[in-house]
Amino acid sequence: MNVDIQALNDKVKKESAFVQKLTEEIRHVIVGQNYMVERLIIGLLANGHVLLEGVPGLAKTLTVSTLAKAVATKFQRIQFTPDLLPADLIGTLIYDQQKNDFTTKKGPIFSNLVLADEINRSPAKVQSALLEAMMERQVTIGENTFKLDDPFLVLATQNPIEQEGTYPLPEAQVDRFMLKLSVGYPSRDEELEIMRRMAKGGTPEVKPVISPKEIISARGTVDEIYLDSKIENYIIDIVFATREPHRYGLKELEELISFGASPRASIFLVKAAKAHALLRGRGYVTPDDVRAMCMDVLRHRVLVTYEAEAEEINSENIIQQILAKVEVP
Repeated sequence: MNVDIQALNDKVKKESAFVQKLTEEIRHVIVGQNYMVERLIIGLLANGHVLLEGVPGLAKTLTVSTLAKAVATKFQRIQFTPDLLPADLIGTLIYDQQKNDFTTKKGPIFSNLVLADEINRSPAKVQSALLEAMMERQVTIGENTFKLDDPFLVLATQNPIEQEGTYPLPEAQVDRFMLKLSVGYPSRDEELEIMRRMAKGGTPEVKPVISPKEIISARGTVDEIYLDSKIENYIIDIVFATREPHRYGLKELEELISFGASPRASIFLVKAAKAHALLRGRGYVTPDDVRAMCMDVLRHRVLVTYEAEAEEINSENIIQQILAKVEVP
């Protein structure tokens, strides 16, 4: 297969020009958190939902809402609570006495960017209603099914502490998220800048710098990015090492992994690596793109055993061992 890499590189540089404008606009409000901002843009380009996990006060909600403002599109923030009902999310049928008929009232899920704030505070029925919207890109109200607008992206947050009164997301639902981000604290200099900005009061205005059409066009370019067969096999090796570690000289991991990553991991790792390459202005994927996205794609798909928990070994430790062992092309 002959691929004109130079032509691809030129196209990628043209299509990715908006990324710098988008990042700069977000930077007017958000200090630091480069990792979170970049991964949210990757989710946008790769058409994959993103789950952000971090302690309160790390600007998760603010970052998502700022990204939404920088994109000229519809945005809804839904605060998930234990008393939330599926109808509050997707909408319901309302009886119209004048017409003697039911009319459909659409819920906040009918938007382009949806922020599901503290998603683990909602009961299972609400989580399952969100599941259909995330996977099928459609919503069923009564007997009618409605397609959601394109682009449609769910950006969800959850708090790893204070688990009282929460409903942990089932593994099947967590697997629907392309990326799970572990959001950390800002550096000392970044926190100093945050403190100074907040002391002045007010938040800078964010202007839309990109349209939904540009996002959809950029997604088409992401799909065209070249992926060599050696990189494809590297991705398969990483995923299979989570299922059959003994075949990769990692026999000691067999007692630590209860379930390895699903085929969805391979699909999402390809998409995320391509989007990462586009952000770097390249028309081809390198092993570094794969390794950069591995943790975010796999950390919620590798389930550890009780033995691993007893030894304080988590999925991230296991993924690090796999990346260190699997041969890089």
